[in-house]
Amino acid sequence: MKNLSLISFLLSFFLLKAAYADRIGFLVPDKSIYAGQRISDIGLSERHFFIKSDAVSLYVTDMKQILHKVAKRTLTAGRPISLSSLGDPVLVERGQTTKLIFQTHNLQITALGVVLQSGSSGDVIRVRNSDSGRVVTGTVLQNGDVRVGF
Repeated sequence: MKNLSLISFLLSFFLLKAAYADRIGFLVPDKSIYAGQRISDIGLSERHFFIKSDAVSLYVTDMKQILHKVAKRTLTAGRPISLSSLGDPVLVERGQTTKLIFQTHNLQITALGVVLQSGSSGDVIRVRNSDSGRVVTGTVLQNGDVRVGF
């Protein structure tokens, strides 16, 4: 009788635990994707996992979430992709020459600068003005230019 009650207790524990988890479909890579590689829809498939519903938002469930993204770290084959392991592609690399743009309502000034730190669209980076040698900070634009003078 003691064994029967122990078995029923353990069974109820596992059933109760499973009741709090949902079966959700996640996108997983078919083979490992390494840091810096662009992610495409080729080589991804959907697999179902049991996960608590409050943790679902931490992982990729839809192809739209990974469009135009690169892996920040290695994504293991067959494992769900966490959103924190994805990033935007780098648009400007350290050492690259780029255009600096300062713009007000009716004035626009452009200059060339050397990028001091790599960045993606929207990142605030440091750039050395090629003419003056001054280091300025600016925001990387989608075309790879850097807007300065907030």
